[in-house]
Amino acid sequence: MRAHQLIVGGQRSGKSRQAERLALRWPGRVVVVATALAGDDEMRARIAHHRATRPAGFDTVEAPLQLCSALQSVDAADTLVIVDCLTLWLVNWLMPAHGAADRAGWQAEREALLAALPQLQATVVFVSNEVGWGVSPLGREVRDYVDELGRLNQEVARRCGQLTLMVAGQPWTRPVEEPRDD
Repeated sequence: MRAHQLIVGGQRSGKSRQAERLALRWPGRVVVVATALAGDDEMRARIAHHRATRPAGFDTVEAPLQLCSALQSVDAADTLVIVDCLTLWLVNWLMPAHGAADRAGWQAEREALLAALPQLQATVVFVSNEVGWGVSPLGREVRDYVDELGRLNQEVARRCGQLTLMVAGQPWTRPVEEPRDD
């Protein structure tokens, strides 16, 4: 059974809190891999809030781009890693605040992560937004981002043992089914 877990939901649905609740029950080391970049005052405030409310004893590694190497650097059987979050990790690659998108770098890093997941000894809890339930965005760049996040969430989920959907602070958890050829 694959031990990794993907927690998805909308903004402010309780995804990070759910990951922290799981981690509080973990008997070993907990590491939070934070992917956010503080590009403006509002994001700096969000990051500060996450840091201030994070349970004591959790280690933090910042990895806005190199998620795979960050996971490998903390990999150990007694470790639970919270990746918070895939949504911002993808933004950093495809919609950076300064500069152009790095599609080639993104594809290489994405493939490295997906290949590494089955090899990790640590248990990884991924946090990601479910952004595909609304109307189709008008701009090509945003449509591309929504599509790419949907594909990333699906690929990560396939490598996890559990999927949790957060709705209004409430988790709906189920085992991930093996893909079928329907």
